[in-house]
Order: sequence, then C-alpha cells, then structure tokens
Amino acid sequence: MSGNCISAHQDLNPDTNRPVLLYSHENHQIYWLGIPEHTAFRSNTYLLKSGDQALLFDPGHRAYFGRVHERVKQIIDPDQISGLVLCHQDPDVAASIVDWLQINPSLPILTTPRAHILLPYYGNGEYNWHDITAKPSFSFANGHRVQFIEAPFLHFAGAFASYDEKSSFLFSGDIWAAIQLDWRLVVDNFRIHLQDLDLFHLDYMASNIACRGFVEKLKPLHIDAILPQHGSIIDTSDVAAALAYLETLRCGTDILYPQLKV
Repeated sequence: MSGNCISAHQDLNPDTNRPVLLYSHENHQIYWLGIPEHTAFRSNTYLLKSGDQALLFDPGHRAYFGRVHERVKQIIDPDQISGLVLCHQDPDVAASIVDWLQINPSLPILTTPRAHILLPYYGNGEYNWHDITAKPSFSFANGHRVQFIEAPFLHFAGAFASYDEKSSFLFSGDIWAAIQLDWRLVVDNFRIHLQDLDLFHLDYMASNIACRGFVEKLKPLHIDAILPQHGSIIDTSDVAAALAYLETLRCGTDILYPQLKV
C-alpha cells in the first residue's frame, strides 16, 4: 500500500503475529505492531521507519516487550531504532523502557521533562534523552521530520503528540483513545465510535480548555490519520469530526464542577 489513506484496512481483522503496514511511500513506512491483547483497554504500539532509521511510539508495558521486540525485528534490526517516543509516563505506554535499555543502553528516550522525572522509577534512570519541549522536532538522516506538539493535561501535565510531516499522520497518545469491547483496527462508523471515546475522555481528560487549546495547535496542520495509544485508528474521512469532538468536549473538571463557569 502506498499513499496517505489507510481505509483499505477498515475491514481487516489484523494478524497480531505480524506488523500491519499503515503507510508506505518511497523509503518511509508506518506500522501498527499488533499484540494479542483482547481487552477493552487494548494498547497500540507504532513503528515509523524512515530510510535505515526508526522511531518506536508508545512501546508499551513489560508483559508484551518480547512480542513488540519480535514485531520490530520483522521490519528492522532493533539496533537501528533511533529512539523511543514516550507521550507520557504511564506503565501501559512506558514500562518496557527498562527492557529496551537493557538491550541498547544508548537508546535515546524522546519525552517531556515532566515525564523524564518519573521514568527512572521503572528501574533505570541512566539513559540519553531528547527533551521535546526544548527541541520540538526530530529529523531522520534522510531529512524527514517529526514534530512534537505538547498537550498539557490531556491527560498528563507533560503529555504530547507527534506529527509525522511526510505521512501527515498524528500519533496522538491518549488523545482520541477509546475503550472498546468491539475493537477494529480502523474506525468504520465514527458516530458509534463517539461512545467509545466518551468512555475514556469524560473521566481522563482535564477540561474543555485543555482540549480546545490542543486543537488550536493542530489547526495549521493537515492531518490524514490519527493514531491513538488505545482503540481504533481514525482515518482521513473522520479526522474533521474527531477534531470537532475534542474541541466541543466537556470533560473532567467541567463535569465535576458544573457550577463554575469559564
């Protein structure tokens, strides 16, 4: 498959024993690294390969490190990974940092200062790190670039998303995450999917101000797909609806303190 559209995967029941190619153009590919997790809180891990380098997004918790590592090996030598992108510090996103550092102690960790403070509590605080707040982009040797977009309090104070300029894909972390019993790789009915988004966002996201502030940052970007850390991927045709959902969402403190008007 080539180009920016992943709608060909909407009816796919993916084989979780191998990576699923989401995007490919020239020497630039994005993969979903499926794991056989049959829970409503299913986690997604993604690999962005560009030339002879790669970034691993949200590598996940320790129980699935072996499987994720095996999926990576099917695509690229793990030693060629240029960094782990950790959108925040929660265990379902980041706990396997200790396993990755065990096999490659020089592997860079790309995250925010707030997450960096907490990551050593997994058992290894000796690592190279890229501060995405001070340096809000990463460039591959071939010139392709990933932008990092801070998303404070969605749901962590130091959360951020990553935008791949080549594919126009947004790795959104917990933003647009969904809790789903009836999971599919790509959303096929966004109206129904709203219920799955609500199950996560109403409780976990801080407020409408936090949501609107993040959407405002995204407006200059052309986004062809949204790749969250939980639940189904949002394809091109539903991106506008996803942005509108977040922009108008009342959540968190809006619900807890409805008497307080902002």
